[in-house]
Amino acid sequence: MHYRQMGSVPGKRHTQHRDPEGNLYYEELMGEEGFSSDSSLLYHRGVPSAILDSTVWELPEFGGTPNHPLKPRHLKLHDLEFSGSAGTAGSAESSADAVTGRRLVLGNNDVRISYVVASAPSPLYRNAIGDECIHVESGEGVVETVFGTLSFRTGDYVVIPRSTTHRWIPQGGASRLIAIEANSHIAPPKRYLSRYGQLLEHAPYCERDLHGPDFTPSTGDLPAGVDVLVKHRVSSGIVGTRMTCATHPFDVIGWDGCLYPYTFNIDDFMPITGKIHQPPPVHQVFEGHNFVICNFLPRKVDYHPLAVPVPYYHSNVDSDEVMFYVAGDYEARKGSGIGVGSVSVHPGGCAHGPQPSAIEASLGAEAFDESAVMVDTFAPLELGEAAIACEDEGYAWTWAAG
Repeated sequence: MHYRQMGSVPGKRHTQHRDPEGNLYYEELMGEEGFSSDSSLLYHRGVPSAILDSTVWELPEFGGTPNHPLKPRHLKLHDLEFSGSAGTAGSAESSADAVTGRRLVLGNNDVRISYVVASAPSPLYRNAIGDECIHVESGEGVVETVFGTLSFRTGDYVVIPRSTTHRWIPQGGASRLIAIEANSHIAPPKRYLSRYGQLLEHAPYCERDLHGPDFTPSTGDLPAGVDVLVKHRVSSGIVGTRMTCATHPFDVIGWDGCLYPYTFNIDDFMPITGKIHQPPPVHQVFEGHNFVICNFLPRKVDYHPLAVPVPYYHSNVDSDEVMFYVAGDYEARKGSGIGVGSVSVHPGGCAHGPQPSAIEASLGAEAFDESAVMVDTFAPLELGEAAIACEDEGYAWTWAAG
């Protein structure tokens, strides 16, 4: 990310910075890769490392079920039920929140993909395992963070760096969120960037499309002794801790640097098209360790006179392909049962592609009206409890049905 300076910071790094009464502010470095990559400096009114208590936060089971025997899967996310402590299961307007209400759909040792319908504010939360990229299928609200406040709306990706303390506050009803939690950092593909980190001319989006937080310096009216839910790793897997901070994490009076959360709306992605069908990498938006995130948007399609607009059949010999269908009409999947709210899982070892009848039907098409988010992983995905709860058992046989 490009450099930003917000609020009050001293003229030089690591020098004295005092409030009007002469008290020192406390400088905190948030940095990646052991002081060797992007970082930001935050200035707190209280000591950021002061904690009063640390107890266990019981997480749901992160284990999965292997995709065995091997087959493609269709998951119907809109059939899932969500509720919070005061909610009613099955209610689209339940009190589930965007952190504790997540249900695991798919996962491996590199990335976990969850889904939640959230209408309640979340607790303060910090993911110490990796970056999170949350896609807003629908809804709006704000994410409050130590760096300031991000507004989110339908179509946004909300990218939150590892260990950023934040909370989700949906507004105007429930928000449907697809949570992509990495064990690594998430960033634009390296091929889109100059050696100095600028998005290049051939990239399908640019810095103007990335929106950092709005920031108002902290005042003295924040509560003390607040709990932060921390997700972290131990040798046996992923665990949670409820950490009670002596002062509020949002007591920041200023910060600067190149590490901070941001949003990017899917409508600001400029699809790359060609005379014949373009491969999925032209739709890539982000990458993490051992996975990529792509999006497919309304676009003009191939203009060769003999072009076949829908994708050709392909085998993912190195990856599992996961597609979230979030809006529009899916030409290649007509007759398969796929629709808005669906997830298709096409694992390595299986060929997949359009329904047979969709190929002829697509000939002569000039444009497709579809929106989807794709995650390709380079290690096998297991099925989470949410996937098992909403699977369309007949999907794997639909190509044989025509």
